[in-house]
Amino acid sequence: MATSLKNAQFLIDSRLADAARGDRAAAYELGIVYSTGASGIGIDLIAAHKWFNLAALAGLEEAQHCRAEIAEDMTAREIAEAQRQARTVMGAGMRRAA
Repeated sequence: MATSLKNAQFLIDSRLADAARGDRAAAYELGIVYSTGASGIGIDLIAAHKWFNLAALAGLEEAQHCRAEIAEDMTAREIAEAQRQARTVMGAGMRRAA
């Protein structure tokens, strides 16, 4: 079990690094992980919305649909927090994928 969690954390860490470099697919995958609780990671709709939002801003249409879908289960305050976090990531230098 500990190995499984370690592998899941490695996956998250590598996708975070890729997303920070502007990889929209990595941002989308992080949205999936956080919205479903995959790989033993707990469901976190704020994080999921943030990553779907960043992938959508980078032009990934499927991320727009996923973002809208999970937003239905979020409060306005949670959405605002997710948007604030997305702006922080963008301000920290996440580049749009070419």
